[in-house]
Amino acid sequence: MLKEITEFLNKEVAGCNATLKEAEVGDSTIFVEASSIKKVCFALKDSAEFDVNVLQAITGCDYSDRIEVSYILASFTKNIEVIVKVKLPKTGKNDLVKIESVCDVWKAANFQERETYDLLGVEFTGHPDLRRILCPYDWEGYPLRKDYEVQKVWQGLEVNPAHKINQEDHDFMTKLKLSSDNPKIVTGSWEGHVSPELLEQLNTKMASLKDASSEE
Repeated sequence: MLKEITEFLNKEVAGCNATLKEAEVGDSTIFVEASSIKKVCFALKDSAEFDVNVLQAITGCDYSDRIEVSYILASFTKNIEVIVKVKLPKTGKNDLVKIESVCDVWKAANFQERETYDLLGVEFTGHPDLRRILCPYDWEGYPLRKDYEVQKVWQGLEVNPAHKINQEDHDFMTKLKLSSDNPKIVTGSWEGHVSPELLEQLNTKMASLKDASSEE
């Protein structure tokens, strides 16, 4: 069915460049040009053949150089589920990436776009009320970005004071790095004040990976 939907989109929405990415594990997805997202959503919703009449979720993920926004859609009448994705290149830390809102297509997009804006810094142009929904209105940065750093002070209050963070919190990201084949891709805001024994293990692992890389 996803192949038919991909062909349909390329026929109905000029320039959307719909491409099916079939997954070996998990859900396959259809990538489209970000500039075409609203037309793509309208085409799927208005199609008598597919009748994609439900927006289940809008989510995002930071891949360091880009943010991918996923639109999880469904048709209850045709028993179809389809995930449409777009890629939004990042230009710099805390810089907003932009895409057109689909609130005109599904009203349910309203709060989901606000959440994606709040946590990942995606500006949905044309949204009727785009403002933070989970973080305070004057919060700095976007917490689900990989380059996010927690601000030290918010409205005179110390954020994450050391005496309220237990050692397990500090060690958490280091343990993740130790369990990863590529520790460099593991980032987070709980770094620093790591237990000496864990830090030594990580340094040993990084040195070993560097030596292995130089031998190739």
